[in-house]
Amino acid sequence: MARFTLNILGCGSAKPTPQHLPACQVLDFRDKLYMIDCGEGAQHTFAQMHLRPSRLNHVFISHLHGDHFLGLLGLLSSMTLMGKEGEVVVHTFADGARIIGDMMNYIDRHRSYELRFNIIKVGHEVIYEDNALRVSTLPLKHSVPAVGFLFEEKGKERHLRGDMADFHGIPAWQRAAVKGGADFVKPDGTVIPNNFLTTAPDPPVRYAYCSDTMPSERVIPLIEGVDWLYHEATYDSTRADKARQYCHSTAAQAAEVARRAQAKHLIIGHYSARYDTPELLLREAQAIFPATIAAAERQRLDLLR
Repeated sequence: MARFTLNILGCGSAKPTPQHLPACQVLDFRDKLYMIDCGEGAQHTFAQMHLRPSRLNHVFISHLHGDHFLGLLGLLSSMTLMGKEGEVVVHTFADGARIIGDMMNYIDRHRSYELRFNIIKVGHEVIYEDNALRVSTLPLKHSVPAVGFLFEEKGKERHLRGDMADFHGIPAWQRAAVKGGADFVKPDGTVIPNNFLTTAPDPPVRYAYCSDTMPSERVIPLIEGVDWLYHEATYDSTRADKARQYCHSTAAQAAEVARRAQAKHLIIGHYSARYDTPELLLREAQAIFPATIAAAERQRLDLLR
């Protein structure tokens, strides 16, 4: 069965606390792993959640504040010790490629895998694509160049009706073509239209990651109707001035972005170290956008539900 699972490895902000680690997420999409940001301690939680480095080939870095990428150096070094093969592509800004590349050439120049960089810019463009997934950048508003990421499933296959497939004697080797939309031609030349054999596919799922950022008007139309939105909610509304000063968002502002974008679900995170629990932030967001949940370390969310 296809898998689209979000693993939260860290959902705190710049200062690690006993409750939270800095930002890191891993998407498990059809048994391939895609990491989003990599704060300190990420590789420890990666191991705790039994994620396998052999399946991780892409890392997406939203910006170059330390709490979003300093854990990557340790993780990349450990991958050699774990016998990682193939390649790892780090999608980051030009400065990130230079910094990470120089450090890795110093601390782990004899890697067991190929380390490659894909240079990204602030804006909205497709930066990765295969036959099942498309990843685009989202322009964010932060104190340094920053982007979010939009992960979009491509169109899925139609559902083959088993009763009709058996009735018309569709051989196993032709069933993939029928699920792809083809009609079935019987040996006597009779054509069975595809709509008699299949039902509509499940709608593609879209996941947007927006951290760190002030509320951005540019992002809203780009994520319209998104199934899941992760949006930073560093502060509560009583600290809106501090959020503005540091180019962050309040929980209420994150909820307003989700409401205006007509998202189906909102996940808040990137909590300031001043909060022992996210309850205040969650209440504030749910008052505006009820379909909000609070991120937590070692949390797994099925994005197909």
